[in-house]
Amino acid sequence: MGDYKTVSWVIDHLDKSHDKPFFLACGLHKPHMPWNVPQKYYDMYPLDKIVLPKVLDTDLDDIPPAGVKMARPDGDHKTMLESGRWKEAVQAYLAACTFADAMVGRLIDALDKSPHKDNTIVVLWGDHGWHLGEKLHWRKFSLWEEATRAPLMFVAPGVTQPKGECRRTVDFMSIYPTLCELCGLEIPKHVEGKSVRSLLANPSAPWYEPALTTHGYGNHALRSEAWRYIQYADGSEELYDERKDPMEWTNLAKKPQYDAVKAEFGQMLPKVNVRPPVEAKTNAGGQGKKKAKKQAARQPQP
Repeated sequence: MGDYKTVSWVIDHLDKSHDKPFFLACGLHKPHMPWNVPQKYYDMYPLDKIVLPKVLDTDLDDIPPAGVKMARPDGDHKTMLESGRWKEAVQAYLAACTFADAMVGRLIDALDKSPHKDNTIVVLWGDHGWHLGEKLHWRKFSLWEEATRAPLMFVAPGVTQPKGECRRTVDFMSIYPTLCELCGLEIPKHVEGKSVRSLLANPSAPWYEPALTTHGYGNHALRSEAWRYIQYADGSEELYDERKDPMEWTNLAKKPQYDAVKAEFGQMLPKVNVRPPVEAKTNAGGQGKKKAKKQAARQPQP
């Protein structure tokens, strides 16, 4: 397995002596598709024990067209229902996750046995969550909880506490400035994320920043501890009370009593949205790439 080889390379690097501080990144592919992992990980999740996610057939009825377009209920979800293999898909995802966990375990065991154990900052994160049919959707490519919630763990010697858990909402833009602060480095002025060092030291410390997720031009989600607010590029909205409705089954955006909540979130949306470069068809001799660069340079920025 490629991930096994990657971790082995990192372990070899940890076993070496280093005469100055070093940065080491280990990227794991799983649980990204395809979910082809050793059989023993599948055996941990017998099909007769698989529990499917709770799904409402009417879940998209109160979702604006922009959200339904992202969900594509007539795509992956319809295909999965027609195949009759929903449980097999959940089993495969769990198997791939467990394989990834095992690779992380190998890496942490090696760090604990290395001379760098007590002076190494560890950050573990997954780049996104995954729908397994929730909101009639599969994969990532959405702004709902299942796609935007992902693991984020820090171990910082002298700062974090063993088995600490933080319930605050943060996003991955915080990783870089947090590492800068932990390492005593200046945070560049262009960095928009905020350091979460205060939360590493005290998981209950005050924190007023919602987590931001963007998918596609002008489509944003803001997640606080109590709410999720989504605004699409066309101005349509979704609002969920996460404490009463963790499955996000009821869109409250059109109810007047929540206008103040939406207005507060509206003030925290990104002020600048940069359009993606214009894609151009590839022409012979690499002319397509040159044309794309020229078009991107001329693309007006709002």
